[in-house]
Amino acid sequence: MFSGKASPTQAYQRVSIETSLESANPHKLVVLLFEGAMTAVVTAKNHLREKHIAEKGMAVSKAIDIILNGLRASLNQEAGGELAERLAALYDYMSDRLLFANLNNDPAVLDEVLGLLSTLHSAWVEIGDKDHTADAGSN
Repeated sequence: MFSGKASPTQAYQRVSIETSLESANPHKLVVLLFEGAMTAVVTAKNHLREKHIAEKGMAVSKAIDIILNGLRASLNQEAGGELAERLAALYDYMSDRLLFANLNNDPAVLDEVLGLLSTLHSAWVEIGDKDHTADAGSN
């Protein structure tokens, strides 16, 4: 049932993520993208600390992929106006910083990007909480 490299914990996490994706609204999908990017950066930091350079590179690549092909790609430039433009620039900046961190094995830069992702994630979660509160009040 499990491949030789996948542990039962990894299989559970994969199923949990797949279930979350299937039941997620667009807002929740963005939250999941932030969480995935943050997890990838933390994983990269752990691999860097353990001197697992190849694995660190893969984790950084995953974070960049999520940021550019998930978060940035989901922006609606026309409807989002200046905010979408600024977020796109911030996502590009984070991607550049992750590339720098990867090339220079710089944990401080990984922390910088993690802080930016965390701030945006918190704001996005708060927006969702307000939307759910407003929806509950309209019933």
